[in-house]
Amino acid sequence: MQEKPLSDNKLSRRTLVAIALIVLVIPATILFGVFFLGDRRYYFISLLIIFYTMLPFIMVFEKRKPQARELIVIAVLAAIAVAGRAAFFMLPQFKPVVAIVIIAGLCFGAEAGFLVGAVTGFVSNFFFGQGPWTPWQMFCFGIIGFLAGILFKKGVLQKEKLPLCIFGGLATFFVYGGIIDLGSVLMFTPKFSWQALMATYISGFWFNIVHAAATVFFLLVISQPMIEKLDRIKIKYGLIER
Repeated sequence: MQEKPLSDNKLSRRTLVAIALIVLVIPATILFGVFFLGDRRYYFISLLIIFYTMLPFIMVFEKRKPQARELIVIAVLAAIAVAGRAAFFMLPQFKPVVAIVIIAGLCFGAEAGFLVGAVTGFVSNFFFGQGPWTPWQMFCFGIIGFLAGILFKKGVLQKEKLPLCIFGGLATFFVYGGIIDLGSVLMFTPKFSWQALMATYISGFWFNIVHAAATVFFLLVISQPMIEKLDRIKIKYGLIER
């Protein structure tokens, strides 16, 4: 049986804090790294993003102490996403990361979705290579998980294959692809221009199509069994309430 979104879909204080961090603070931090640190302090910027991400997630537990099993579930989801990205290393852009991040956001809330996405981007790049692109990838993975959690809470997104696949495909292509391509222009061109941005979008079109198709494929295959198991665990142990 599909879980319905909570009847009280008003955004909590911690979610509003998360929105402020994601919309204002994190992009400003990334741009600070690009323009003032010369893209040479990406470890520092990446750790700042994780710190910002932890703030609203910690607020989930403001009225009680976190249980180890709650944190373990989030860590396991991030580990699965990292392992999934590594397992498909031979297929450029064909990765299950976005699908897993979306599932995390649906099952455990927007804050957890952003945390899983940001941590996955950071940790997996120890295998794929750290660089000035890492903060951008962390932000892109995270914001898709955050959006999934928000849309589910507001009743816009359901835990069903068709809406999940539509959301996953569009979010991967437009949100991840759009932001990453913008980041590429800022990272690898001496001066920003709209012509360079358009050329980057055109050259990255098929890469983004493949990435979006991968997200749709993995949501078709793994979304229902993963959601059912995570919901069962959440109900059994009373994990992370939104």
